Amino acid sequence: MRPLLLLPEILLFVGGLAALMGGSFLPRNRQWVTRVVAAGALVASIAVSAAGLTGAPTAAFEGTYAVDTATGIARIAAALGTLLVLGIAGDELAATARESETYALLLFATTGTIVLAGARDLLVLAVAFFLASIPLYGLIGMVRTPRGAEAAMKTYLMGALFGIVLLLGVTLLYGVTGATLHADLAQRLAAAPPAAVAAGLLAVVAGLLFEAGGVPAHFWVPDAAQGANGTVATFLTTVPKIGAMVALYRFVSVLPDTVDWPLLIGVLAVLSMTLANLAAYWQQDPRRMLGWSTVSQVGFLLVPIAVATRSDLALPSLLLYLLGYTVTNVAAFAVTTALPDARDLSDYRGLSRSRPWLAASLLVALLGLVGTPPTVVFVGKLTTATAAWDGGMAWLTLAVFVNSLISLFYYLRWIIPAFSPAGVMAMAGAQSDEHHAAALRVPGRWSSDTAVAAALLSVGLGLAGGLVWAIVSGPLLT
Repeated sequence: MRPLLLLPEILLFVGGLAALMGGSFLPRNRQWVTRVVAAGALVASIAVSAAGLTGAPTAAFEGTYAVDTATGIARIAAALGTLLVLGIAGDELAATARESETYALLLFATTGTIVLAGARDLLVLAVAFFLASIPLYGLIGMVRTPRGAEAAMKTYLMGALFGIVLLLGVTLLYGVTGATLHADLAQRLAAAPPAAVAAGLLAVVAGLLFEAGGVPAHFWVPDAAQGANGTVATFLTTVPKIGAMVALYRFVSVLPDTVDWPLLIGVLAVLSMTLANLAAYWQQDPRRMLGWSTVSQVGFLLVPIAVATRSDLALPSLLLYLLGYTVTNVAAFAVTTALPDARDLSDYRGLSRSRPWLAASLLVALLGLVGTPPTVVFVGKLTTATAAWDGGMAWLTLAVFVNSLISLFYYLRWIIPAFSPAGVMAMAGAQSDEHHAAALRVPGRWSSDTAVAAALLSVGLGLAGGLVWAIVSGPLLT
């Protein structure tokens, strides 16, 4: 019966196989069937994961895989994020040559992300890292354009580099302890040479930050967000973070005090927030701006990890933030896929008049990413800042508030055109009326509906913040 503990992961992987094989026998105009299969697998996985939250925390496969609240929330958030991404795919991928393959790769990558979140063994973590990463290379390369090829190559090269670095870290830690299981590492690392532990720590953290898209392994994210199609850009800036952040939390929780790992994670958090916010300010392409935004969000997500062993608020705030970020970021990207020709911020001028529901979704998503009430990211930022304060790292709390304020300025560069009369922006030197009309053509129905649904989820989860907090504060780790 133990393998049934991994039923959500099994459902996703089998769903990916079914989509891949089924697509080989279906004509192009009926590839939508594989989308239904993929969506069914995701819904079933969410249902099983939600039911599993009521059970006691346990572990599978000799303790190498945790089945607890952290894994359960990661399962739900990852599957929900991918399900919303399939909504976007309804416009972009319908009846295209690589439709079923894309759905299969999305489900395989989601499976890897979830396994990454539940890994309690360094070898399982390494396998999950590659299962989550390798499908991304193929997904980004689906767009056969020079920009897409550049993004795919950059992601592949950096993924290969940081995958090797991760394996190096696993090797070092195994070499000084003779163990890979987290429970054994917690007992043996304190007696290991601090220099070797520090080197292993740096290598494993660097590998997981590639998966999350954070400094110093972030360089591929803006290019991939801009060069890939909207479906893939939404996925890669959202879902992989879930597994990487939970895996990083589990890993640092077993580290000894012989190395100052909280300071390292805190510094990386500030660097990710600050550098990405400054880079995002100058972007004109909305997807590239969101790519830099997602790098900054990794910084906010690192804050509770820095106080993982110092505050009881750390893990609940991380899980809540991950869930909120997932739906909010998807809402922002869904607006860009609904208007695929609007690839400059000025193209959105007058959106509130021509497409009010889309403009409202954009407003909710962008202000949500800033951390504005009543969105769920506001609750996430508030609780992560509180966790940092509770953990004795007040300077991280200050960094959260300062960088949230900084991010508001570049989000306003998108919001203001969307809610300004078209004539005002034209006087300011915006592009021609003909180009503007083409950019704001009739939006994709699937993407528009996804944007509205994700924005409503962001607000709804924020209004139900107390209930969500109670759920994520359950029996957290095994």
